[in-house]
Amino acid sequence: MTFQWFVMNLVLIAGFMHELRDDAGISRLWGLISRGKMVGTVQELAILELHEKKFVFVLHLDGTLRIWDLASHSRVFSNNMGTMAMAGATFVRLWVGQPYPDSSVIPLAVLYRDTLDESLEMISLYSVLFNFGDRIVFSMEPSVQNIPLEEGRCLDVKLTLDKIWILKDDELVSHTLSTNIDEVEAFSYALQEEFVADQLFQSSEHLADEILQITHSIFSSSKDDILPFVSSIFLRRLLLPGVHHNATLYATLVEYSRHLGESELQTLTTDGLKKEILSLIEHEVGSEKVSLLHCWKCFFTRYFHNWCKNNALYGLLVDSSSDAVGLIRKKSISLFRSLEDIERIVEGSSDEVSELTGLVDIFDDDLECEILIELLRCVISFSQQLGKTASSIFYESLLTTSLISSEDIVCYIVKILETGYCMSGPVLQTSTSGNHIVVLEKELADHKSLRKLSVDMFLSLQGLHKKASEWGRILKVIEGFLKFLVPQKVIQNFNTEVSSNINSSVIVHTTYQIAKVMFESAWDFLLFLSYLVDISGQVHLSHDDINKVQLELVPMLQEIIFEWLIIIFFTITPSAPAVTEDFNSKLSSLQIDNNMGKQLWNEKLGRCDFTLAFIFLLNVGSSSIDHSHVSSEHFSNVQSFINKTRDFISWIIWGQAGGSSTFLSRSIDLAFILFKHGQYGAAEQLLMIAEAHLLKEKTSQSIQDDDGGWCIRHHLLGCCLLAQVQCGLHATQKDKKVSEAIRCFFRSSSGNGASEALQTLSDDLGIPYLGFSGCTSIAAWKLRYYQWAMQLFERYSISEGACQFALAALEQVDEALYMKDDKCTNNSVNESVTTIKGRLWANVFIFALDLGRYYDAYCAIISNPDEESKYICLRRFVIVLYEQGAIKILCSDKLPLIGLVEKVEQELVWKADRSDISVKPNLYKLLYAFQLHRHNWRQAASYMYMYSARLRTEAALKDCVGSSLMLQERLNALSAAVNALHLVHPAYAWIDSLAEGSSIVNEHYPSKKAKRTPDEHSAADNDAEPQGWQSSIDIEKLENEFVLTSAEYMLSLVNVKWTFSGKHGALSDLADLLVQNSLYDMAFTILFRFFKGSGLKRELERVLSAISLKCCLDKVESTWVEEHSHLLNSSKHEMVVHGSPVTVSSTPQTDRNSRWATLKLYLEKYKELHGRLPIIVAETLLRSDPKIELPLWLVQLFKEGQKERSWGMTGRESNPASLFQLYVSYDRYAEATYLLLECIDSFASMRPADIIRRKRPLAVWFPYTTIERLLYQLEELIRMGHMVDHCDKLKKMLHGSLQNHLKMLKVDSDDAVSVSS
Repeated sequence: MTFQWFVMNLVLIAGFMHELRDDAGISRLWGLISRGKMVGTVQELAILELHEKKFVFVLHLDGTLRIWDLASHSRVFSNNMGTMAMAGATFVRLWVGQPYPDSSVIPLAVLYRDTLDESLEMISLYSVLFNFGDRIVFSMEPSVQNIPLEEGRCLDVKLTLDKIWILKDDELVSHTLSTNIDEVEAFSYALQEEFVADQLFQSSEHLADEILQITHSIFSSSKDDILPFVSSIFLRRLLLPGVHHNATLYATLVEYSRHLGESELQTLTTDGLKKEILSLIEHEVGSEKVSLLHCWKCFFTRYFHNWCKNNALYGLLVDSSSDAVGLIRKKSISLFRSLEDIERIVEGSSDEVSELTGLVDIFDDDLECEILIELLRCVISFSQQLGKTASSIFYESLLTTSLISSEDIVCYIVKILETGYCMSGPVLQTSTSGNHIVVLEKELADHKSLRKLSVDMFLSLQGLHKKASEWGRILKVIEGFLKFLVPQKVIQNFNTEVSSNINSSVIVHTTYQIAKVMFESAWDFLLFLSYLVDISGQVHLSHDDINKVQLELVPMLQEIIFEWLIIIFFTITPSAPAVTEDFNSKLSSLQIDNNMGKQLWNEKLGRCDFTLAFIFLLNVGSSSIDHSHVSSEHFSNVQSFINKTRDFISWIIWGQAGGSSTFLSRSIDLAFILFKHGQYGAAEQLLMIAEAHLLKEKTSQSIQDDDGGWCIRHHLLGCCLLAQVQCGLHATQKDKKVSEAIRCFFRSSSGNGASEALQTLSDDLGIPYLGFSGCTSIAAWKLRYYQWAMQLFERYSISEGACQFALAALEQVDEALYMKDDKCTNNSVNESVTTIKGRLWANVFIFALDLGRYYDAYCAIISNPDEESKYICLRRFVIVLYEQGAIKILCSDKLPLIGLVEKVEQELVWKADRSDISVKPNLYKLLYAFQLHRHNWRQAASYMYMYSARLRTEAALKDCVGSSLMLQERLNALSAAVNALHLVHPAYAWIDSLAEGSSIVNEHYPSKKAKRTPDEHSAADNDAEPQGWQSSIDIEKLENEFVLTSAEYMLSLVNVKWTFSGKHGALSDLADLLVQNSLYDMAFTILFRFFKGSGLKRELERVLSAISLKCCLDKVESTWVEEHSHLLNSSKHEMVVHGSPVTVSSTPQTDRNSRWATLKLYLEKYKELHGRLPIIVAETLLRSDPKIELPLWLVQLFKEGQKERSWGMTGRESNPASLFQLYVSYDRYAEATYLLLECIDSFASMRPADIIRRKRPLAVWFPYTTIERLLYQLEELIRMGHMVDHCDKLKKMLHGSLQNHLKMLKVDSDDAVSVSS
């Protein structure tokens, strides 16, 4: 591959390519004949540069080694190594190293493979000598070293100055170059595959089963927590550094038919990735009807297979300048490191303890070292009983919110080691695929293993006690070894330059691996000591020794476990994505200066492979990091990684130059760094872990330290919780975080040394800055701190927390500003108690209002001692209630408006006058209900009248006078006002006019006040009338306006606009307009409402005349009478004004029959009020159409108009004589003749009983003058020749009837004379 790359560049640069050939022939370089001699095919090529010349080393199949000069294109060396190779071997590969410094020796390595057994391979090392004199001379020495490869196939080899690195498919081996084969020192390095297999439970098929078995034994009382706890263990291992691989995970998801793109998978956050994997497992459990453990095991198996496939080994990577060694894989790169001391002990033999100087220095003599060796053997064999599963469960319980404490888990696991698993049959079958025979076999194997463990541990402990002669010495050795497990404090200035991403990743991975071994070792000793105490009677452990274990060693182990747990937490916990910034932040961060640091940093955050440790690593030694410079020329060597890891661990635990006394105080500094970089959840978890560890310490002292660290920790924790709320959480999670934040801030303010500790925090820590200092008393400090917390919650729009801290601050005001003797103390803000309380109560009001707690908000208003602030809040209260649609609460009994009724009313009126009249809810209606609730009827009527006036004004301004909806609203308002006044005594049933009523904002009137008493009238007559006096409005005026508005409304329904102008004749015009639109009821209502006496009669004549004219439009026989009435149910003198005016159909009565029926109806209704109405109607009809036939019902009205006890044609105003005169006047001679004849015949044919009365004086009257006119007109017609026969007939009929009538009158006269004489 190197040669091809060189040739490609040569072609690109020079534009041509040369073939390397022998001088004597045309055979080609690739294994053909040269100079008549056959050579094998080319097996391997290698290029080496010597003295600025490039040479090609070619290995042929037959063992021939040739060297070619690329400058002269000639061969400079040829040698057959077949004679030096082992018998029956083939030449496979060739590797060429760099020349040794200050020498002319080139190391070569050749790989041989046995032709009979291809699994047998060997590497031989050769030396090629060169001399650049007059000509180039190469020579070759025999093999200096042979390295047999026992197991595994060789993949790649690299030669350095003193070592040869051999990569096999299962390990990496290094050998020191030496001529003495017996002195060759070999080192073996495990590949990453072994680590990944161990983490994914691939090294043993029972490891995953043990997870479920131990978990079920521990959580037997809460079975619902078993499966989620097991899933969290598997999921955490899948996302470990070095295990998680995007391409591998994508390939695994594809096998499960999860349609998720690789790019989309890369963009998922850690939480999103966890949800995706958990949903896959849950789907498999539901669809395949298999156990959760089986699904996880299958997933891990597939994932490991894909991991090995996507990270297949390609070759070695050796950087000779830095001695860095790595592997080139298919889709990744691996680097190697040396083992830490604790790893040598755990991974290797315990005999290596004597070689570790750092560990030997702890003990006094060789006997203690021997005791330690035996002790380590005992602990390791003890821990191997449950493998590495127990430590995983213990670790998971420390990082998650578990129902069982870590101490209880230790007790449960010790019990398991003594008595076995506490599992039901179905669960055990689930973990062993349900085979009953396998279940029995496993139970027997576990029982046998536990019995063997008990016996072995008893014998080992007896031998250990015999060698040490006392347990005190053994415990001293244990204590010395535990000091070895403590993270070492490295006093140095760790200001290491940020190297490449690969180096940083290796440091983080190394930190995790070392911390994991340390954590598991400490866990093993904790388990061992717990077991030792449990069997103390069997091994003769004294009471003092037990106390030493429980009171000294166990707390020491807990501290060690806690420190390594935190380091593991940093190395495996993915960072959270960058917080989404608002528009202003994005605008201010525009990369005008081409600084890509922040953008690169944000891209890294949130990725699964970018853990919290990277943040600390990049933060080491520099307060401001330029993240754009992340490259380096060299990789670190195998030992350098260990040194940097030690420095990094020391920096985490002890700080820069080991400044922190305890890690609890150091955890606060680390949390500040996390907070500053937006890792709020991680900072919270760190502080919670530290808090849990602090609570577990069994000491008699208080958990609150004197330096205020406890207060700072809770203060920072509260800031972390609030910051997470701002990042977006679900409602339940948000409420929980807010409650916890409130609790943290309250606890922080009340701790020992809170004032001094929190006021010293600088403003560059990333958390919200307090911004105040100098608080001398505790009350003054709490007052300032609570106000700061209130403002912080307010900034984050969390009204619940802000309200609580405002109330807490109120409790401190009096004590903070005044001494017990009521003398003022030093008030730095120079504010009075009233001012401070007023401001705080105003804040409480605002927060309660934001939370929708209207009662609490009102209580804050009435509790406010600052009058100005109180009324401002009251105004805001009314406005918010109105905007939130909760204004009706003012009209209920929920708020006791004691002493604030007038103010509330003023605010409502002020708001009503300045609000849109169409907005709902309507404030005038609210004021109406507000006053009705307090039985102030007059004021309620006044507000509704004001509402009506506003509607009238708005209609005029918006040019919507004819709007039926607005008119309807006006009618409702006027009706409500009238109804309210009817509830008042008639003497007080009035309201102020609009001009005076509008001043209600400044004046509140009593509900019962006489309009003007007689004394006031007399006083007013003597004195001048006040300037501000305005007339009042009583019920009658309101009803009048109601009637007019009703007329306007009804006209609007037929699209006719009309507005009362107040001019003379406007009402008459209105009545005419109503008649024109067939709104007769409303027209008559107007007449009876506004006209009296002769004026009413005159208007009635006009209206009925107009109705008559409309009837003349259709000349029909008017014998049909409409039986259905559309009129009001009230009499003609009454009008219902309290309800809706729509009491008749608004549809115009256009049917021609209905017009006559309407005329008949109203004429009969009102003829008693005005007797001449039939005459007016008849005259109007005849005048409009002289030939019209009067309706029979109208003629009948005239005939019914005769007075009782009168004969002839006499009677009331509308009598037969009136109709007769109309007939004669309008040339209706036939109808007049017939009417006269009818009356005469009626007179002549009266009953005998009535004859005596007829003979009375003046008892009979006929219109003789009109009769003479009729005869004269008939004679004129005859004379003129018009209708001669008809007129002559009528004349004769009249003459005959009159002669008979006169004769009868003569007789009656004579009878009357004779009676009188």
